[in-house]
Amino acid sequence: MGKEGFYRCVECSRKAAELHRDYSNGILKITICGSCQKPVDKYIEYDPVIILIDAILCKAQAFRHILFNTSLNIHWKLCVFCLLCEAYLRWSALHGSEQSSDPADIIRYTKEWEFYELMAFCSGVLSFLWLWVSCLQGGSIKLNLLLRGLLLSCYGKVLLVPAVIWEHDYSPFCLGLIKLFVLTSNSQAIRVILNCSRRLSLVAVCFGLLSETLIAQACSKLPWSIQDIQDMWTS
Repeated sequence: MGKEGFYRCVECSRKAAELHRDYSNGILKITICGSCQKPVDKYIEYDPVIILIDAILCKAQAFRHILFNTSLNIHWKLCVFCLLCEAYLRWSALHGSEQSSDPADIIRYTKEWEFYELMAFCSGVLSFLWLWVSCLQGGSIKLNLLLRGLLLSCYGKVLLVPAVIWEHDYSPFCLGLIKLFVLTSNSQAIRVILNCSRRLSLVAVCFGLLSETLIAQACSKLPWSIQDIQDMWTS
């Protein structure tokens, strides 16, 4: 669970001091939100599978439970896994039938391109939100929480695994749907964390996607690779 006093009601997003009260003999009573008069977090009684299904459906309540009322810290591991999956897909598409089976080539490709594109996407989203909230509205945002939310909401990229294993003629269409689903999840995470309008979260995601696209195009036109630069400095 999150730290005491930093919980959020999954229904109205109001702050709460506790999720439940522990009485004697192991009796637990879920705390009722003073604002909406509903349970602060109904998901503490739910099976993780149901929580996962609601998260896949992009329900705001499930996102609030995961981001505010749990201490789930797998975002960096999930990030590395998704980067490897994306790197393999793009690497195999570029190499075609002449691709090498050496895992070092995939890891090298991940370091050269995918990491920088993900960094460009997150930087674009965070920069836009910081400018909008801090500079234009005079508010403040927690960049670390937003970054954690962006990385966790990329869980849809796990669907790249079956796309890699069961490649077929409809793979480009499936990859497009996966990309759209991930961007929708990113937008919902931003909306939940900032408690903002859907329009603002969509604009932020589009700004991040634009940054990612520009970096990808710039990298593809470079006459050298990132690895060549690293080798030059180390030699």
